[in-house]
Amino acid sequence: MLTSGDFSVNLPEGCTVARMVELQREQTGLQNSVWQTMAVAVNREYASREQVLREGDEVALLPPVSGGSQEDRLPDVWLTRDLIDANAVLARVRHPEDGAVASFDGIVRNQTRGRQTLYLVYEAYEEMALEQMRQLAGEAKQRFAIHDVVMVHRLGRLEIGESSVLIGVCSAHRAAAFDACRWLINTLKKTVPIWKKEHFVDGAVWADGDPFPPEMLP
Repeated sequence: MLTSGDFSVNLPEGCTVARMVELQREQTGLQNSVWQTMAVAVNREYASREQVLREGDEVALLPPVSGGSQEDRLPDVWLTRDLIDANAVLARVRHPEDGAVASFDGIVRNQTRGRQTLYLVYEAYEEMALEQMRQLAGEAKQRFAIHDVVMVHRLGRLEIGESSVLIGVCSAHRAAAFDACRWLINTLKKTVPIWKKEHFVDGAVWADGDPFPPEMLP
């Protein structure tokens, strides 16, 4: 069984990401089907299978996931273990020159596929998750005619009815804000290394994530 945590391994000189995955598969004994769904990050960036690893590289094996001017400042993104205050978060993207703020608020529901949910627990590869969220927000500003983005994701234990993720987008017109908000949540759920464990009255399971895009698999 492969669990979350940190460990060090010695690899042969010139070892590629693909060879490292093969060595870890042999060591852990996990089925090929498990490894085929994983992406690999090197130094908090998604890596190709041909990338050569070097001494001191930080490598993460990722299962599928459940300042300046206004123009060039970094997007406003963060992770939190506190309750999300939607009004306070969305206030960050309210500007006099904008005519629309679109938002997505993910809520913990009380059942999944007919099983009664008690609570959820979210875990993340936090440093990389933040970097990926910043990249998504920046890409959204390039793809769509929007002015600002705010994103926050909860970690830890969440109770029924609490917000797990909140995204806000502001723009001059509503269409761009709607389109950007939908793209952000869909892409976040596929690429940002955050995982959800569902606790039911009759047991607990890690939620199946959306498959990584093919270009992100080693």
